[in-house]
Order: sequence, then C-alpha cells, then structure tokens
Amino acid sequence: MNDLKNKILEVIRAHQPLVASLATVAEDGRPWVRYVTPDVADDLTMTVATWLPSRKVAQIRANPEVHLACGSTDMSKPGSYLQIEARAEIVTDDAAKQAHWSDGLSAYFDGPDDPNYALLSIVPYRIEIAGMTDMGKEVWEA
Repeated sequence: MNDLKNKILEVIRAHQPLVASLATVAEDGRPWVRYVTPDVADDLTMTVATWLPSRKVAQIRANPEVHLACGSTDMSKPGSYLQIEARAEIVTDDAAKQAHWSDGLSAYFDGPDDPNYALLSIVPYRIEIAGMTDMGKEVWEA
C-alpha cells in the first residue's frame, strides 16, 4: 500500500465512527448533502446503510457521481480532512446486507431482511487530503 493511501486511512481511522457529508446530484441538477457514517475498507471502498426508498437512492440511480467530505472537524485541534470523488452503487444483495448488518442498524430497520434496508457501495476514484493549517494538498487517484 502506498504512503498516501496509508495517510488517507489514518485520517479515516482517527475519526471513528466516521461521519461524512455525502453530496449527490438532485433531479434539478443541484447538489444535495446529508450526513452518513460509512464503513471504510482497506481498499478505500465505503459502505453505507440506507433506506431503499430514500431520496439519495433515487438520486444515485439517476447519477452515480457522489462527493464526500470528512476528517477534522474541531478547529481547536486542526488536522487533516478528505475531499472524496466517487461513484456509488445501490446494493440489495442479501449476503452483502447480512454481512454489513450490526445491532445499531436495528434503530432504523427491522433486521437484515427488511425490504427497505439497502447498502451504498461507494468507490473513490480521487481523494484530496489537506490540512487545516496549510493550503497544500496531496491527491490520490485510483
């Protein structure tokens, strides 16, 4: 694994649970942003549980291009943050939903077989890592 990818994973692991702002493209072409809590694999693929009839699922079906921002949020402890360009896919595969299921999701769904429970698989293709105390950035590309 290259050094830059390791730095990105360090930022992600330093902010657990990770809270990210996820932007999609709305029907009128404007951005729509909401918070998500993705699980991130070592290959940087992100998985987000979602409600299948949600606005974000409809927006991703129409345009899979998404953007996430995450990382340092405390101005008294400046750190690194990430700007992530990615493509998202809606996953309804029973095995994937079962594998991702956790007890915390029971507040939103009746279980891994809930017909409204789905996953977003978010695959980054470009990530900028930057610090809050400088204007420099490094760019990782898939």
